[in-house]
Amino acid sequence: MTSPGLEPFDGVLEPEGDYELLSFTGDDLVEGHMQDARLLDCVVEGADLEGLRLDRAHVVDTRFAACRAGTLHAPDTHLRDVTVSDCRLGAVQAHGAVLTRVTITGGKLDYLNLRGARLESVRLVGVSIGDLDLATARVAQLVLEDCRVHRLDVQGASLTEVDLRGAELARIDGPAGLKGARISEQQLLELAPVLAAHLGLTVG
Repeated sequence: MTSPGLEPFDGVLEPEGDYELLSFTGDDLVEGHMQDARLLDCVVEGADLEGLRLDRAHVVDTRFAACRAGTLHAPDTHLRDVTVSDCRLGAVQAHGAVLTRVTITGGKLDYLNLRGARLESVRLVGVSIGDLDLATARVAQLVLEDCRVHRLDVQGASLTEVDLRGAELARIDGPAGLKGARISEQQLLELAPVLAAHLGLTVG
């Protein structure tokens, strides 16, 4: 079903292409080559994103809903005013990406690679994440609410106004990178062994 005001996509995906006011569904984007492309005011709903290449693409004012993929390639991609809801994604390779005013709600991400990325005003709500890799990333105004994260990697990260109180964190790599984050008292108790080991403390 096409979203109001949008035309259903009916063409060939090309690197450096311009895609505006389009609706993508089904297998429109499978194995698509959209490197350096521009997506503006689009809706991607119920689509298979398997093998999609979004390297260095600019995605603006676009919504992704109920999409799925084993592997999604989006290194150095710029996302601005983007919403992602109820998607089931395996490995998302978005190292070096720039995310501004991005909201992710529901769904499951097995591995979200944001190494070296820049995040500003990003919100994750009700998301289950296997590995959240923020190593060497620069992150400002990130909020995790009602999220489960099996492993959070913040080695070498720079965090400003990052709120992790709403996240269930099973494991943290690079605890020194947590500087600038806000956690709850309960999380502090749970992280005590990790922090003690990082500081070389002997307890007891």
